[in-house]
Amino acid sequence: MAGLVWEFKTFGALTKAELYAALQLRAEVFVVEQACAFQDLDGSDDRAMHLLGLHGGELVAYARCFEPGVKFAEASIGRVVTRASVRGTGIGHVLMREAIARLQHGGAQPIRIGAQARLQLFYLQHGFVDVGAPYVEDGIDHLEMLRSG
Repeated sequence: MAGLVWEFKTFGALTKAELYAALQLRAEVFVVEQACAFQDLDGSDDRAMHLLGLHGGELVAYARCFEPGVKFAEASIGRVVTRASVRGTGIGHVLMREAIARLQHGGAQPIRIGAQARLQLFYLQHGFVDVGAPYVEDGIDHLEMLRSG
């Protein structure tokens, strides 16, 4: 998708408007679209690096990135989300490549995720493999997946 601008910020560096846009997109997809009542504000945003994909000034892609030891022993990526209006353009793959690259700034390292099971094939394309028993989180089937680095 041409014209995409990436920003990678700490929680404290996010403007009020950026934080609002991120929370709005997360709620739009994870709560409303997926019809899932869950606690999105999990107390981890302040420990994350926030990857924002902007197109024409609008937030269209977002993910949280964590250094090792925050969510898992390994680095991790979560709250991976794209706006419905840009799905099918490949932006989800671009988002994952950006997130992986940002976490590997100091060299290759393992990355662990808790992925929605329906997205297993998507994550396999980015080098993640299923490493645990399936589990249900907030009423949605999930898999723990690991990318070796």
